[in-house]
Amino acid sequence: MSTTSTPRTTDSRSTDGDANPLTGVIAENIRNFRLRQGLSVDALAKLSGNSRAELTAVEAGQGPSSIDFLWTIARALDVPFSSLLSSGGSGGTTVIRRADSRPLASRDGRFSSRALFPFRGERQVEFYELRLAPGTDERADAHTIGTVENILVGRGVVEIETGDGTHRLEEGDTIQFDADAPHAYRNVGDGEALLYLVMTYVF
Repeated sequence: MSTTSTPRTTDSRSTDGDANPLTGVIAENIRNFRLRQGLSVDALAKLSGNSRAELTAVEAGQGPSSIDFLWTIARALDVPFSSLLSSGGSGGTTVIRRADSRPLASRDGRFSSRALFPFRGERQVEFYELRLAPGTDERADAHTIGTVENILVGRGVVEIETGDGTHRLEEGDTIQFDADAPHAYRNVGDGEALLYLVMTYVF
């Protein structure tokens, strides 16, 4: 999710030390979407509020990209966040083992987001596992109009700040809110918080 504080870069290596295959996928998708819309690197950098140098490095697969960087690019291109992570492929049955998953995580490891199902094309529903270390305050910018977040607390105690206030949730509690306003996820417990997020949106 995009933060309003200093961007936290995702590690270009996965949690088990292997090179993250998402780096190449993200680079190719950003470049393809940019060219498809007739945008130069400078134009997309300006639209998204990022530096030309960072965008160039990410497109070349030469640098890690932050979660908030990807959100700004998705908003500038007016495409679902998942489209930047999609590696294509056909339908059918897919099994993703936890050991084979590659979560996007902050370099300090305090926040991570793992897609629980594969991204294929433009989906209207996305399903994530979020993990927040104690004391983590993850702030997100507004998503596109019509985006709704549905969250189940699997473990821990959190505060979810939405456009209409702050809501304290414990294990087993759920919340649904319009995510087209700035919002935040805050771990106020003593241990790691585990959240399951289902995001729905309209094109």
